[in-house]
Amino acid sequence: MSTITGQIPVTTPADERRLPVAALLALALVGFILVAMETMPAGLLPDIAAGMATSEGTVGLFVSAYALGTVIVTVPAIALTRRYRRKPFLLVSVAGLTLANTVTAISPDVAFSLASRFVAGAFSGTIWGMLAAYAIGISPPNRSGLALSIMSTGAPLGFAFGTPLGAFIGSVTAWRWSFAGLSLLALLVSFAILACVPDSSGMPAATRLPLRKVARLQGVPMVLIVIVVWMLAHSTLYTYVAPYLRMTDTGITPDLMLLVYGLASLAGVIITGVFLDRYPRELLHLSAATFTAAAVALLLGHTSALAVLAAAVLWGTSFGGASPQLQNALTHAGGQNADVANSFLPVAFNIAIFGAGIFGAVLLTAFDGLVLPLAMAGLGLLALALTVYGRRSAFRAGD
Repeated sequence: MSTITGQIPVTTPADERRLPVAALLALALVGFILVAMETMPAGLLPDIAAGMATSEGTVGLFVSAYALGTVIVTVPAIALTRRYRRKPFLLVSVAGLTLANTVTAISPDVAFSLASRFVAGAFSGTIWGMLAAYAIGISPPNRSGLALSIMSTGAPLGFAFGTPLGAFIGSVTAWRWSFAGLSLLALLVSFAILACVPDSSGMPAATRLPLRKVARLQGVPMVLIVIVVWMLAHSTLYTYVAPYLRMTDTGITPDLMLLVYGLASLAGVIITGVFLDRYPRELLHLSAATFTAAAVALLLGHTSALAVLAAAVLWGTSFGGASPQLQNALTHAGGQNADVANSFLPVAFNIAIFGAGIFGAVLLTAFDGLVLPLAMAGLGLLALALTVYGRRSAFRAGD
């Protein structure tokens, strides 16, 4: 049975006291696959380049093609399909993603591989656009924050373990088996969705706003601006963490730094799950402030390995919960059109990731690696100021 709670269409479970944990974990596994699939080529650049007799720069376009597919296709795809029931649509999207990734695994041609990566990115963005509203729709209305947090655990796990695991598989077998392994995992997750995830209705025609009106709903533009600024701050250092670590002379490797960050980000998701339903606005302010403090610590404590790793913990803890917090704000700002509002999220994320690559490269051309945490701190402070400025229009208080 569908109800409207807080202007968000939800499908109320028979027993509102129970959270559909198994279903939310299945959706979290989908998130893990999406992140791992996007970032995996970064850990396999030399292997793919050698195997396809091309340059590492060309293989780097595997990530760009995926991001481009997400940016171009996500919003119109969600807008055109919001009337469909969610479970069948999710299964079809995961099947399309799996097929495109399998083509990448077996393709002998670089151009064909880039095309398959574009298609995979398009399906990935479409799935990202529906996950948040789907997780809320199958959960008790008063547990929406916890539901989002559980569903969001897949992304930090994908960042922490997806790329290293793919690189390991590629090193002991061949790079194609890394992609094939992800396709197999996606197939298994499809069976889990089939068995564990309840269906949720599509959006009635009477409540579907045109795309441009959804983009102008109160709060939606502000949330998207915060996403771009905060993600730009994060990705500038995350993408170029190796040049920063070389300047620290601490002996910390990028793998160790990102592992510490990834594990800490899980703690951030857990903290978010505990407090998001009651203190969403305060939690967002605290996360942005802690993120900025982590950047300052990375800059001022760069000569100490202990200080750098402690700062990485703060970085991961503060940014790990950012995704469910911002998805929660975007979902509530979107109201009955939450699916379309959330379709802007992966677009904003990928624009920021693309921008971070250019921004970081420009900074490193003129300065050394220590400029990166400085840029992270400045952008983090701007993100914090925007969350305070938009506290009434975009970032709601607790229930």
